[in-house]
Amino acid sequence: MDRPKFDHHAMIEGTTIFDGRMAMKGYALNKMCYSFNAAAAREAFLADPEAYMEKFGLNEEQKQAVREKNVLKMIAAGGNIYYLAKLAGIYHLDVQDVGAQQTGMTKEEFKEKLRRAGD
Repeated sequence: MDRPKFDHHAMIEGTTIFDGRMAMKGYALNKMCYSFNAAAAREAFLADPEAYMEKFGLNEEQKQAVREKNVLKMIAAGGNIYYLAKLAGIYHLDVQDVGAQQTGMTKEEFKEKLRRAGD
């Protein structure tokens, strides 16, 4: 039985596809986020985020997304959600914060939407 072909270039509305091009684009951002496995790295970032971002060579788009704590902009700048989760944790962002960003709602609006969907 033949498997259906997946078109890696097909756009899914509202979704950024993390492919090889995006991996290359986001290398510095993802490498920085990977460093947050170490407590000392998290402390260094919190002490001086600008210097820490510079150390890893983030471009201005990536730096601005980090400054804004905007996960969707980080993804658009090449961030991989698995690495970005480390940065989100530093900022105490949870899944509902990210969901709110994705839907353009406040966190409270998003939580209410979830409550209504559960009824």
